[in-house]
Amino acid sequence: MTAPVLILLAEGATNPRVVEVFHDLRKQMQLQRPELSVHLAFLDHCPPSGPQVVSTLASRGRKEVVFVPMALTRAVDPAPAAQKMLEAVHKAHPDIAASLAHPVGPSTELLNILDLRLRNALSASHAVELNALVFATPDTGDVRGAVLLARRARQWASHHKLPITMACADGSGNSVAAAMMSLRDQGRRAIAVGSFFLTADDNYLAVAEEALEAGAVAVSAPLGADDHIIDLVMARYAFAAMAMLDDPALSDEDDSTTGQSEESDHGAPAEVATPKLVAI
Repeated sequence: MTAPVLILLAEGATNPRVVEVFHDLRKQMQLQRPELSVHLAFLDHCPPSGPQVVSTLASRGRKEVVFVPMALTRAVDPAPAAQKMLEAVHKAHPDIAASLAHPVGPSTELLNILDLRLRNALSASHAVELNALVFATPDTGDVRGAVLLARRARQWASHHKLPITMACADGSGNSVAAAMMSLRDQGRRAIAVGSFFLTADDNYLAVAEEALEAGAVAVSAPLGADDHIIDLVMARYAFAAMAMLDDPALSDEDDSTTGQSEESDHGAPAEVATPKLVAI
């Protein structure tokens, strides 16, 4: 039996460097999983769209596809744009079984990548002191994602034994400047910003500029096309694909099987592993 097609579903962008990160992820996944058909689709204005990719696959006789949203802040619920895209796919191709997996989400695994990126940034800036951190995210995600993001910040603080304040790029939480001011009110001066972003999109660039203007000693690069992210994508895909075996008509509105199999930690998607964090 042919496995469902895996389609990475990413936010659209006009910056070719941002788009290239997702193409690199797709290429790496295809090399690591040659038995799967791995494709890439974008939301918003960036081609190819989800319906376009599915149309091409339908012309090749493929009947099952799984979209994996590449959102780091959402744990369970895909973004409204992703849900709208899936509705368009169902309408255009009613004979195709298409489902949305849980998003990549704020897994503990990603903290190790964050630490590596921040170590590199601290080294590049020749920082000799560090006594506080800001955990910067694109947004606060879905309800469960917000809970897990706060937990990841606490884990990061506990591991490094440093005070950490959260910041959010879309205005749904503290700005980076406000987070740094809060830490300075506590007497902290050498503050670095850890960027929980997948790519250097416009939100990341705005956060990085704001952080440096506010006096951050370093701002980490985005997580990028890392093997740990590929592992998380495969975990989300595998559970959604298994659910489709149980129910070929599975859609985004009927994911009870996926939820029972994949969820742990009181509703959060199960994580690939619980790694030991490395020191900055």
